[in-house]
Amino acid sequence: MLLTISTTHHPAIDVGYLLHKNPARCQTFDLSFGRAHVFYPEATTQNCTAALLLDVDPVGIVRGPSRFSERLLDQYVNDRPFVASSFLSVAIAQVFGSALQGRSKERPELVDTPLPLVARIAVLPCRGGEAFLRRVFEPLGYALTVAPHPLDETFADWGDSPYFTVELSKTTTLKELLTHLYVLVPVFDHRKHYYVGQAEMENLLAKGEGWLASHPEREAITFRYLKHAPSLARQALAQLAQEDEPEVAALDDEASTGEEDSAEARISLNEERLGTVLAALRASGARRVLDLGCGEGNLVRELMKDKQFDEIIGLDVSIRSLEIAADRLRLDRLPPHQKDRLRLLHGSLMYRDRRLEGFDAAAVVEVIEHLDPPRLAAFERVLFECARPGTIVLTTPNREYNVLWANLAGDAKPAETKGERAAADTVIVSPPLRHKDHRFEWTRAEFRTWAEAVTERFGYTVRFLPVGPEDPALGPPTQMAVFTAVQRCGDGT
Repeated sequence: MLLTISTTHHPAIDVGYLLHKNPARCQTFDLSFGRAHVFYPEATTQNCTAALLLDVDPVGIVRGPSRFSERLLDQYVNDRPFVASSFLSVAIAQVFGSALQGRSKERPELVDTPLPLVARIAVLPCRGGEAFLRRVFEPLGYALTVAPHPLDETFADWGDSPYFTVELSKTTTLKELLTHLYVLVPVFDHRKHYYVGQAEMENLLAKGEGWLASHPEREAITFRYLKHAPSLARQALAQLAQEDEPEVAALDDEASTGEEDSAEARISLNEERLGTVLAALRASGARRVLDLGCGEGNLVRELMKDKQFDEIIGLDVSIRSLEIAADRLRLDRLPPHQKDRLRLLHGSLMYRDRRLEGFDAAAVVEVIEHLDPPRLAAFERVLFECARPGTIVLTTPNREYNVLWANLAGDAKPAETKGERAAADTVIVSPPLRHKDHRFEWTRAEFRTWAEAVTERFGYTVRFLPVGPEDPALGPPTQMAVFTAVQRCGDGT
């Protein structure tokens, strides 16, 4: 099992600083399934090649608690010592761990520097053949050279085997290349040598952040990576689907440069929105509060300042946003009595989550407009039926107000008839949405219709409040609904 990584970056030998492996030495590492050897077949300023050679112990595979010993024949005939598989991913993580995480003490500037890289995998098994290889790697920008291996060179009419020698070329960072190999090599194979559970799903989401959510083969990649746990695969896909949609808190951050922020910046709408939501939560008397779609923690930070709230949960589908929130809130440096009040959870609003049940109130700030109708229906049940907090404070843009922002105003066109010109100088085309990722933006009437339908289905009452400067004809820029659960009788009525 051999992986080589080559570069012509000048000086090429600097790749050793990224891999944390001296080109002048041959190093050996003991792994649970054998040994890994790292050496440099070529190491000059013009060209440098690093090789990772795995010496897998076939006896250890049979004796160990692995899936490969489930069938008797596998104890005598298997390809595990010779082909790239999940063993290679583990070796990359353990032997090239610093490079995979993007760390280099001696050459930190190289970590984020795109380098001309060529990775060659000597033998890669692939269900789906060359076509699937290309569907996975080419959308990531790699140029591929694929050489199939025959089943038997003596009997050409037997055709090709499912094994390939694959060469990938791209100008990219070493961290990105190793990340793609780490995730994708086991995807082409059909067996993993370790247990697939919740931790592995979280690992996939972490390593796939920034590219997997938008990959055209994300479903195939996810199901293959989490082969032995289809329920986890479905959960991961739901979170990837939301991750492909920019998180609303990040979009609303004053430091962001997104188009939605640009539209709202003049009136500091985000601050006013957070203040109004906070006031509604405070007025509800809630002590245990959820911030659903918490993003980078803007509302959570305000909740933490108020001693009324004893327990605060921030939930988001983006691991990266939660990491930023934890850093901004200085979670690791909070005193114990403050730290005990707060938990940041990774999760999706598309599936029932018992961790969210039993709370006094929930805030859903600028989230629903990012959901298409099927996801919106699932979200309604998760929030109003399953979690069922006593109070729900929910905000969403008012589309009618968009015409008042110059960068969102619709194109004006001349009235087409003399009668029309008498009635108005121009006809205004409906303005676009505030952000390209919004699936919809409701008018006040549409929002009221949706909210009242929800109250009838799930047993809530609702009142509506404006957020931001209110125009006499167009209403406020943000509309807010405060839902209150109706006390149920013992017989469920």
